[in-house]
Amino acid sequence: MNVLDVMAQLEALGTQQTKKTFIRHGAPGPLFGVKIGDLKKYLVKEVKKNQQLALDLFDTGNSDAQYLAGLAINPKLMTKNQLEHWADTSNWSAISEAIVASVTAESPYAIELALKWIHSDDELLEDTGWSCYGKFLSIAPDTAINHQEVLLLLNTIEQTIHQAKNAVRYTMNGFVISVGCYCPSLLDKAKKTALTIGAVNVRMGDTACKVPLAITNIEKVVEMNRVGKKRKRAVC
Repeated sequence: MNVLDVMAQLEALGTQQTKKTFIRHGAPGPLFGVKIGDLKKYLVKEVKKNQQLALDLFDTGNSDAQYLAGLAINPKLMTKNQLEHWADTSNWSAISEAIVASVTAESPYAIELALKWIHSDDELLEDTGWSCYGKFLSIAPDTAINHQEVLLLLNTIEQTIHQAKNAVRYTMNGFVISVGCYCPSLLDKAKKTALTIGAVNVRMGDTACKVPLAITNIEKVVEMNRVGKKRKRAVC
């Protein structure tokens, strides 16, 4: 398969209803409106055979193709320049948070790039950075986590989240949840931070989406005795 073959299949799988849904959530286009389940069912296995094809699909700028690229790419083979290129060319939060952040979290450059993006003045890059670090915590062994650094980031969130950029508030809140769910030694601090920040207001456009209350999510995981249970992959 080549890019033209895949794009033709994506167009055939797209629906107007799904396209409208993505647009309501902030997708600027171009896109066909393909359900994530259909990407996994019909195309991921084919694209996984060809790393360059996944890279080329991302470069089309088409949202469906970019999501497919993230599902099919081998993060361990991505270079730092390629990951930064993905971050720079993503044009909405679903791709930045679900694809760029997840792929980077599984790469050898996860923390280096997460911290770089967290300190960016660009809203989408900062959003990507917080998401990436949170996803890294969900898969990394405890010995690979810099606990002091995570504590400092929680302090930053306590002090700045309600004044942060709109999309960044969402992923900062998600970072607190990730710490509480995946870092047992930092559970108490994550709960304190969650209680301190309380409800976080994020403009979600013309959707019914809501920002999860961090303390509620953390306490649910505690009740299920799943604190520290890691995920196999960040990309999903």
